[in-house]
This record gives sequence, structure tokens and C-alpha cells, in this order.
Amino acid sequence: IVSDYVVGPSLGQQAIDSGLASFVIAFAVILAFMALYYNKAGWVANIALVINLFFIMGVLAAFGAVLTLPGIAGIVLTIGLSVDANILIFERVREELALGKNTATAIKEGFKHAMSSIIDSNVTLLILGIILGIFGTGPVRGFAVTLCVGVVTSFFAAVLISRVIFDSMLNRKANISFDNSVTRNAFKNIAFNFVGRRKIYYTISAVIIALGVVFYVKNGGLHLGVDFKGGRTFMVTFDKPMNTEDVAKKLVTNFDGEEALVKTAGADNALKITTPFHINDQDPNADKTVENALRKGLGELGTKYEIESSQKVTPTIASDIIYGAYGAILFSCVVMFIYILVRFRKWQYGLGAVIALFHDVALVLSFYTILDGVLPFPLEIGQDFIAAILTVMGYTMTETVVVFDRIRERLAEKGKEDVYGEERDTLINFALNSTLSRTILTSLTVFFVLIVIFIFGGDSIRGFIFALLIGRIIGTYSSLCISTPIVIDLSKN
Repeated sequence: IVSDYVVGPSLGQQAIDSGLASFVIAFAVILAFMALYYNKAGWVANIALVINLFFIMGVLAAFGAVLTLPGIAGIVLTIGLSVDANILIFERVREELALGKNTATAIKEGFKHAMSSIIDSNVTLLILGIILGIFGTGPVRGFAVTLCVGVVTSFFAAVLISRVIFDSMLNRKANISFDNSVTRNAFKNIAFNFVGRRKIYYTISAVIIALGVVFYVKNGGLHLGVDFKGGRTFMVTFDKPMNTEDVAKKLVTNFDGEEALVKTAGADNALKITTPFHINDQDPNADKTVENALRKGLGELGTKYEIESSQKVTPTIASDIIYGAYGAILFSCVVMFIYILVRFRKWQYGLGAVIALFHDVALVLSFYTILDGVLPFPLEIGQDFIAAILTVMGYTMTETVVVFDRIRERLAEKGKEDVYGEERDTLINFALNSTLSRTILTSLTVFFVLIVIFIFGGDSIRGFIFALLIGRIIGTYSSLCISTPIVIDLSKN
């Protein structure tokens, strides 16, 4: 056996309970947000969201999928992503209504103009989900499956079901509102100069990355998880808070001097123990030997404990996982560049998007190195982290292609293939400002969902969700301040 993962029944039940709690709360948060912000149209989106949830469960049941905690996280994230298409449509409808068009015409034009952005956004996420499924293993693959299923069903629910409901309401001459007195003037008359301030953003990113390098050297490198370096990991809970150094000393003695890395895992009485002890031993009794040594060391602490879960990964498998992770990230970047190049027919757009992707990865890694050891939960670089990085890349791409799509649409209105100089600066600022409401609102919905999972989802996925939270913020910043403005600098010649 080259890789093994065992979860105790108490921890398994706790994971199920926390996963379901995060699911219910996140679902309620999204329903409330859409209803409050978009009024009656928000309720249409909520009906489509509920139907979409049944679609997801039905497809997963048909595939015989096993619902793991990362799988639940994927479904909860899909809840946040599924409102993205509705927000795109509703914001375009509001633009049409602002031009004086009647409700029926505004809805028709809103769906029409939003369709290109919706397709591009969903295709980019679907591509990344497929790549995750190909290169990932175990829990990461489960996350990828639920993400892919969610993207497909969300597109169907938002585009088809929402349109059917709106047509039914129009036929009954029902009053349809897309805002209220509070949200009616939100994001109107915004003229922020993103392009003019782009060098400030470049500097901010460079400073954070430089700090990340400093802490990387200071910390002696990244904190690799057991699936990236090989070894054994044990999750242990005690009946009282424990000092990690005291536990490590006892274990090193019983591990014949081998390293025992001990870190808190959420609560002070929950510890994560990682060791390479006997990881290369081919003796069939090696696993039992390690467990006996672990129990002997823990028993010397004089307090009650329970081993909640354990994981074993041999160095050979760890090496394969690392190469798979690198392959997933590089392959994703190549595929994204080709997709943008084909869709927008300008290499500057494709290169700008790929630079933004590398920028996102560098910033997330920088925050991980800066905050490692500061937060009360481990920040490990493993398969879950790679899944988070690829998901963040998907967020950035979906937001970037929406802006690029608005630029393409504006150029078509002018009857031009491209513009230059100050006219290009004005065009890009217009595209960023006109899509700002969609960018902020979709970021907020996903951010709300992630916060809920982070709080209620349990310790086992807290590091994974933290990477998504940081990445969500960085992805929004990157799509507004890096990927599109950098097109200016790539096109100067």
C-alpha cells in the first residue's frame, strides 16, 4: 500500500455535520442576498437556484458519486457561482432599462448581450474543472466532479429556467422589478481610472511578492503537506489544551530521533502530527510499529487522547503528485491562453490573462509564507492547495473574459477592430467601470459562501477554504487592476 487515509467515525460524523451546516447557511445567505438586492427578479434567480440544486443532486446520484467533504464544498461553491450568470443578466437588463426600454425588451436584450460573457465564464471554469479531474486524485477529483456538474447545471438553470419564468411573468403582465430604492443607483456614474493607476497596482503586487520571498527564506521554504513530501500524518485530539513542543519532544524520542512536526489544527486540544518515521520501511508490520510508537509517546503525556484520522503517502507517490500539480497549473495556463486567443483574436489579451494567473499564484503563495505559523490552523501546500489555486485561476479568468467581452462589444459598436493611445485607455476604463457591478457582486456572493464554509465547514478543510478566500480577493483585484490594464503595456509597440 503506497497511500492510505483512515478517518475515525467521530471525525467522519463531525465532517458530515459541519459540511451540511455550511451548505444550509450558505444557501440561505445567497437566497437572502439575491432577494434583497434584485427584488422580484432576485426571487426568479432563487427559484432557478433551488431547481439547479436538485439537478446537481440528481446528476451526482445518477453517477453514483460518493459525497465527501470536498464534494460538499464543491456544491456549496457552485451555489455561489450559479448566481453569477443571473447577476450578469440582471445587470445588463438594468442597463437596458436605464436607456428607457420597456421591461420585455430590456429582458430580451439583457439575456442576448449577457450570453457571450456567460458562455466564456462557464467554459473557462469547466476547462479548469476537467483539468482538476485529470490531474487530481481522491478528494480533489471529487471536488472537480461536483464543480463540473455544477457549472453545467447552473448554466441551464440561469439561462433557460430563468428565461421561462420571466416569459411567464410577462405573459401574465406581472410587475417585474430588478432593484429597490436602496440598490437602484448602486454602481452608477462610476469613472475610476484603473488604467492611470496601474503602476501603483504593479508596485503593490511586487512589494507583497518580495515580502513572500523574504518569509520563504526565513521559514526555510514552503510548508509542504504529507502528500507532497511523503510521510505520515495523524490528527489527534486531547481532553485539554497541549503544548506542541512538549508533544514533539516525547514523539521524537519514541520515533528513534526521527522528526515529529506538531501543529495545532483549529482548537488548542487538536494537534496535527507529521513524521517520516518508517515511511520507506517495506516491513508489513511497519504501520503497526509506527502506531505503537505514537501511542507510547502520547501516553507519556499523561492525558487522554484519541487518534481521529491518519494518512500515509510514500515519497514515490508524493513525487508523482507534485509533477501532476505542476502539470495541472502549467496546462491550465496554456489552455487559457489558447482559449482567449481564439475568442478575442489578440495575443495581448491572452498573454495579459496568463500573466494575471501567474500573478495570482505568486500572491497566494506569498500570503501563505507570510502567514504560516501565525494563524491557528496549518497552511500546507498539498493537493487541496493546488485545487484552490486552480479554482482561483478560474475566478480570475471568468471576471477577465467578461471585461474583454465588453471591450469587444464596444469596438463592434464603433465599427473598429482596435483603438490606440488615449482612446484605448478610455475604452479599457469604460469596460472595467461598466462591468464593475458584476465583478463586485459576484465576488461578494462567492466570498459570503466561502466565509460560511470557513466558519462552519470544520478544521479539515479550513486551510483549503482560506486559500480560496485569499484567492477570491486577489482574483478580483487581479481582474480589475492587472490582467486588463496590462494589455496597455503589452500593446504599446
